[in-house]
Amino acid sequence: MSKHITIPIDSGWTFKQADKTESEFLPVAQFPTNVHLDLIANNIIADPFIGKNENDVQWIGEVPWVYRTTFPSPTLSTTERRTINAVLAFDGLDTFATVTLNGKTILKTENMFIPERVDVTTDLKKEGNNELEITFESAYLKGCALVEKYPDHHWGCWNGDNSRLAVRKAQYHWGWDWGPALMTCGPWRPINLEIFSSRISDLYFTTNVDESLKSAEFVAKVDIEGDASEVELHISLDGEVVASTTVKAVQGHATYTFTTQNPELWYPIRYGKQPLYSVTGRLLQNGSELDANTKKFGLRRAELIQRPMKEQPGTTFFFEINNVPVFCGGSDWIPADNFIPRITKEKYYDWVKMVADGNQFMIRVWGGGIFEEQAFYDACDEMGILVWQDFLFGCGNYPAFPEYLESVKREAEENVKLLRHHPSIIIWAGNNEDYQYQESENLTYDFENKDAESWLKTDFPARYIYEKILVDTCNELIPDTYYHFGSPWGGKDTRDPTVGDIHQWNVWHGTQEKYQNFDKLVGRFVSEFGMEAFPNIKTIEAFLPLGKDDPDRFAQSSTVDFHNKADGHERRIALYLVENFRYAPDPLEQFIYSTQLMQAECLASAYRLWKRQWKGPGREYCGGVLVWQTNDCWPVTSWAIIDYFLRPKHAYYTVKREMAPISLGVTRTEHSVPKDKNTRAYIEKTTKIEIWGSNLTLEDLTVDVVVKAFDVIIGEETYSKTVKSSFLLPENRSTEIVDFPVPVRNKDSGEEYKTVVAAYLFQDGVQIARYINWPEPLKYVHLQKPKSLQAELSSDAKVVEISAEVPVKGVALECADGEVVFEDNLVDIIPGETVCIGVKGAGEGTKIETRYLGMV
Repeated sequence: MSKHITIPIDSGWTFKQADKTESEFLPVAQFPTNVHLDLIANNIIADPFIGKNENDVQWIGEVPWVYRTTFPSPTLSTTERRTINAVLAFDGLDTFATVTLNGKTILKTENMFIPERVDVTTDLKKEGNNELEITFESAYLKGCALVEKYPDHHWGCWNGDNSRLAVRKAQYHWGWDWGPALMTCGPWRPINLEIFSSRISDLYFTTNVDESLKSAEFVAKVDIEGDASEVELHISLDGEVVASTTVKAVQGHATYTFTTQNPELWYPIRYGKQPLYSVTGRLLQNGSELDANTKKFGLRRAELIQRPMKEQPGTTFFFEINNVPVFCGGSDWIPADNFIPRITKEKYYDWVKMVADGNQFMIRVWGGGIFEEQAFYDACDEMGILVWQDFLFGCGNYPAFPEYLESVKREAEENVKLLRHHPSIIIWAGNNEDYQYQESENLTYDFENKDAESWLKTDFPARYIYEKILVDTCNELIPDTYYHFGSPWGGKDTRDPTVGDIHQWNVWHGTQEKYQNFDKLVGRFVSEFGMEAFPNIKTIEAFLPLGKDDPDRFAQSSTVDFHNKADGHERRIALYLVENFRYAPDPLEQFIYSTQLMQAECLASAYRLWKRQWKGPGREYCGGVLVWQTNDCWPVTSWAIIDYFLRPKHAYYTVKREMAPISLGVTRTEHSVPKDKNTRAYIEKTTKIEIWGSNLTLEDLTVDVVVKAFDVIIGEETYSKTVKSSFLLPENRSTEIVDFPVPVRNKDSGEEYKTVVAAYLFQDGVQIARYINWPEPLKYVHLQKPKSLQAELSSDAKVVEISAEVPVKGVALECADGEVVFEDNLVDIIPGETVCIGVKGAGEGTKIETRYLGMV
């Protein structure tokens, strides 16, 4: 019997345009790869991320490409040749590929997401080199042909064009309202030659943690290819074996149920540790190991709670992990690059660590991208970030011809198998906004009709995918993980804020509401919302062809506009800026700051007001908030809170503060009461502030609440009072504290519009939370330029201390040294107070600069 050997086919690759001559093969720069990376490396094209180069490379997606390499046949004895299998494993081919081995066609693919295995035992040469060649056809042209082939389907989509709907390829490759159109192809995931007589084809399991959390059941399952049948199973934690057994496989399948008492449970970040057990299966034949496979897993109870609430209609939508209700503040994730093969394991770790460091609990992997690399989910497992995983459909009416449905079924099954061991994944959803597209086009959808076959005869046949194929797949392969028909989804109407999740785009899109009104736009779980902002000046200079010296280095240049794909972005950014701030497009640095301040204020307002509705047992009126979006796939102005180069925008920090374990919320409301029903002259106006506290820890807190007020013009403190003493903030909820008129010295004098209110929480005399509330809109406020704004680096270069003699809105710390990282940023300053911000990477001589609202 032969031990399972895996030989990477990752060297000696060359490529060319299919209609070029043999002499025009060029070396491949890396492996896995795609054609754009190889063309860039060979100086055939300029970087599509620079300037408007994207326009010049569209031809790449409309011609076929060939990849070729050679690899030696393994040295095998005559006996081994009779007993072994040789398999070429293609983890990912993008997308329409024809594979030949030594001139013989061995595989044709049409789905980027399906790994393929081909038995080549009789196709390998007995000795010498084998030639492997892969021809990739244009996914765009193949998609256009399929659209024409099925004219009866009601084709239509948002973003890209209809051809993408017909092709099982990452949908954002057609371009999106935050990303370029770059039609990739190539071997985007590894290719290996496997030699074996028997192997473990799959190691998987189900887990069930008892409601008491005192015991857990772990059912290990092993699928075997070949004649070997003895399987040794080990479960270990921190290198120590906690259980083991040996079982016999029957018809290629072995299973064993382990039970454990007082298990080490996996928790989301901040709620506990993330212990990861390992399960190892060893395939034995006469005591010799033929193959082994190890996977990590976490033991946890994960439930989506949908039940009636007190005092409000509809049902809840929140997650409990190990019986702990979790307010899932987080963000939506798109692929971190248009050219996925260059995203390293280390970069995935850096991205997820930024999410974790930003006090976020959840990432939603959006349906227009990819089933992410294992490194991404491994990082989420290790850091305790919950994952909402979409299946890969987005913003359109997908077809349902038989070959397509079969491909979708295989795609779902293969990828669920690849990812189901990750404890971080707690929900799968069928699509992104496809039900919203159905509603916008008035496509046929009768919620009460449960006859799946009849759905295929309607103008919305994709319902069969989301409510039949994916349901069956999840029931069979991940019965212990919740499946949601789509995002958003609530049943009969995706806009219903009382059921399921919603995408709240009436700020920016839709009715373009003021972001101060987010409290009126709440849902049971808001899985998308957002506001655009420009990226860091260094990021803009990175995409300008001449960098700092580029003549298009200004806010309204055609190159800067080109790096914003959102329709109407000029008008919408200008609308929200002009409603809220005094600003100008020059200098560029201050304009960037203004857009980032706007985004930061907008997103913080949403998190703060929606988290206010997390009011404890029976009153979980809002169970989660996911901002669109975490990241970018290229350097661009977008809704991301961290740009392509992992440079956080200021909204990253305001979200971080709003999702801190303890936070304060303050809002200001104006109340007008006419003397009688007909008067226009005699109206009593009162401006009130409402204060609440959010305690996301699992311990009750007793706090003192202090409120101060300041005259924004002269900086004088006009009010200071402990408004609540020994006030209880119960665990894991938001609690209303107090409301009263804005404290002013002279009533009915308009002082409210120049009064800044500061609220603080103290525990045992130590400040644990603060929030500064300003009159809005800020454009009306007579902001003063401070004469003594200080931002001093401490002697040990670990803290920046900020102070000023007048209230200052949105003080941003900046440093030309790219190694310097601030732990917080964009803070409001009031007189008599020093705000301390941690800093890493600074040293003697590090120059810290400040920027603030109104400085220019």
